[in-house]
This record gives sequence, structure tokens and C-alpha cells, in this order.
Amino acid sequence: MRKTLYFKFILAYLLFGLFGFIVVATLVNNLLVEHCRQDKADKLYTEATLIANTYATDLYNSEVSLASVQRQLTALSAYLDSQIWILNPSGRLVVSSSEDVNTEAETYVDGFNPLITTGKNYAEGDFFQSFTEPHISVIAPITSDFKIKGYVTIHSPSSLITEEASSLLNISYLTLFMILLLSLIILIFFTEIVYIPLRKITAATEQYAAGNMHYRFNVDSDDEIGYLGATLSYMADEIARAEDDQKKFVANVSHDFRSPLTSIHGFLEAMLDGTIPAEQHDKYLKIVLQETDRLTNLTNSLLTLNNLNTNGIYLSLTDFDINEVVRGVAQSFEQVCRFRNISLSLVLLGEALYVNADLEKIQQVLYNLVDNAIKFSPQGGVVTIETEEKKNKVFVSVKDNGIGIPKEDQKLIWDRFYKTDLSRGKDKKGTGLGLSIVREIIRSHDENINLVSTEGVGSDFTFTLKRSELNDQFD
Repeated sequence: MRKTLYFKFILAYLLFGLFGFIVVATLVNNLLVEHCRQDKADKLYTEATLIANTYATDLYNSEVSLASVQRQLTALSAYLDSQIWILNPSGRLVVSSSEDVNTEAETYVDGFNPLITTGKNYAEGDFFQSFTEPHISVIAPITSDFKIKGYVTIHSPSSLITEEASSLLNISYLTLFMILLLSLIILIFFTEIVYIPLRKITAATEQYAAGNMHYRFNVDSDDEIGYLGATLSYMADEIARAEDDQKKFVANVSHDFRSPLTSIHGFLEAMLDGTIPAEQHDKYLKIVLQETDRLTNLTNSLLTLNNLNTNGIYLSLTDFDINEVVRGVAQSFEQVCRFRNISLSLVLLGEALYVNADLEKIQQVLYNLVDNAIKFSPQGGVVTIETEEKKNKVFVSVKDNGIGIPKEDQKLIWDRFYKTDLSRGKDKKGTGLGLSIVREIIRSHDENINLVSTEGVGSDFTFTLKRSELNDQFD
């Protein structure tokens, strides 16, 4: 059986209570008994010293009568709940608070030795077999003329100390119980704030592990647990989106490969079985060649996009004239523009404008943008390529006055294989990867590309590049 975190927490709570009880019953109990014993001894010794310096000294100096001293000691004995004796150095009982001393029949404490308390201020036991149960006894000397005349001894039953310690121990048990009771609040908070959210997160991870990335859960908390739940939910959404994109990607690739392959297979099969006569083979072989070119372009675009998405993409950064690159790309489209009756307008800043970037990849960006602009421009349209400089950045824009892009499609055009409804009839040979490649290249340079487009008016793609310091040398 799997031991849950909640079970471990309850077990820890019970162990805390058990060990707390053991500590109170042993260590705390011993400490309380020792504390009460020492406290009682200190109080008795203080009283014994006070009696030795007053009543007992006056008695030996014959300043008070024996009966008077006994009455005083009897009163103090009741207050201290103890027996008070005055002994001479030989151990003979002179005064007792508990009984009248018979002067004719002397009473001795056999073996009396005042050094019994050496090292501490009390002794515990039967005080030389004077009691049948243990007592705490203190001894204070009675001095006069620098001589010891006798001793004041006070005796208190050890059972009283045990009773006092037991009452304090009961308070300790009650305190421990209150601590355990109050600590239940921690258990409640743990259940509501940690355990229940963790159960939700655990259930969610089990669903995600089973492949259900659309499972939803909610952790209503603003702390780290809530952040963990939100992060996990976001991760699942991203994985689900990636899976959806992957499925869409496979579907699009399959569709874009299947169409030309179907055409190639159909034409070749028709030529082989004679459906297409031999005199028309050249015509259909050219169509087959065009379809193979389309497959080649699609494959190359996929490889390019895959390389651009690889972490640690290598950029060969150099300083080059972006105006010269624009002119070169424009020249490569001269024949297409002449055939489509489209004008290319170059609005370039200065003779030379240097940037720091990867020359080949920026050429590809410009080629893809100009190619798109020409495809979606009407007969007699104008495609404008413009460069300008602002705040150490070079801005390159490609504008057309073509069909434009609907507002709802403008955020989607960067997705792989995406084609707007307006472009599907005009761009049958397109792969839908050109703008994805453009965005990945610009991102790899840590730069931005933006689109401003109005349906039926045209589109304006503008990207930024880092300005080269070579410009300062030619200013």
C-alpha cells in the first residue's frame, strides 16, 4: 500500500504526541521533583538560619524561656508544614516543635553528625533513623562567642515534595495537551493549503501521463502550490497545442506531398497505358517536372525551417550593405515582374546602409517577402522595398498594394502551412512555409518583424536589423 504524504504527516503528529508524553513523564518529571526538592530545601535552610540567629541564640543566652521558644517553633512548624528541632552538638533534643521535651528523660538522635549536609544544604532520608519515611532535613548551626552551641534542624516529609511536583507535572500534561490540540490547526491548514491542492496536481499529472492533455483542474491559491498548479496546467496546454500543431503539420505535409505525387503518378500511368498519346508526352512531362520542382521546394523549405528551429542555430554575423542586398534581390525578380507587369520601387536610405547580420539568411528573408508581395499583387501593381534608420536600428519594409490579409488571419500567417482563404486560389504552388521561415530567421537575430495589412489595400512587412558601426566611418 502506498503511504501518502497525509498519512506520513498524521504519523509524525502522533509520534510528536507520543514522544512529548514520554519526555514529560520522564525528563520533565525528574526535573520538577529536583526543582521542588531544592526549592523546599532553600526555604527550610533560610528559616533554620533565621531561627538559629534569633530564637535559638536567645535561648542559649538565657534571654528567653524554653517554653516561649517552643511556642514560636510550633507556630513556624505549622506554617512550614515541617518539624523543627534544636539539638546540642551531642545530638540531644533540646526543643521540638511537635512535642514537649521531657527534661528528666533526655532524648538523643543517635549518631547525629552535622556534616551530613556537606556539599549541599540539605539531606534526604530518615535522619539517623528518626523517621519511618524519607524527609528533607536542613541543619543550621547556633553560634555564640564564636562557638557552636547547638543546631537548628527542620524536617519536611519527602511526600510533600512529590505531591507538589505531581501537581506541576499535571500542569505540564495539560500544557502538552493544549499544544497538541492547537497543533491540529496546523494539520487543518496543511490539509486545505497543501494536501488537497497536491492531490489535485497529482491527479492531473496522472491524466497527463495517460495522454489526456485536455484535463482541467483548478488550484485556488496565490502561493507556490498555486503557481505549481498554474505552471503544470500551462505546460499541459502547451503540450496539447504542440500535439495539435504536430497533427496539423503532419496533415499539411501529407496533403502537400500527396497532391503533386498523385498528379505525377496519374500522368505517368496515363502515358504508359496509352491514355495520353505519344505526341502529348512532352506537354505532360513538363507538368511532371513542375510537380517535382514543387516537391523539391517543399522539402527544402521543411529542412530550412527545421534547421532554424534547432537550438543553438549558428549565425554567420558580418557587416554588409543592406541596400546592395535589396538591389540584388530586386534584380532576381525582374523577369517575373516584367511578365506580371508589376513595378519594383526601391526607396533606400543613402548609397550604402550597413547592418550586422547573417547575409545569406537576410537574403532569404527578403526573397520570401518580395516573392509573397509579387504573388498577391494585381497586374500593374507596385511592390516597394524601403530602408531607413532609427535609433541604432535599420528598418527594412516590403509593401504591396495587393489583396491584403484579413484581420482575423494576421496572427496566423506565421504558422506553418497556413494560407488565408484569399490566397488559396492565387498561391497554389506555395508551401505555406515562407513566412514561418522569415519569422524564425528574424527571431534568431533577436530582432522583430511586424505586419500592417488592410484587406483590399495591401500589406506592409517591416523587420529590424542591428545597425553596423561601419556607417559611422562613411558618414
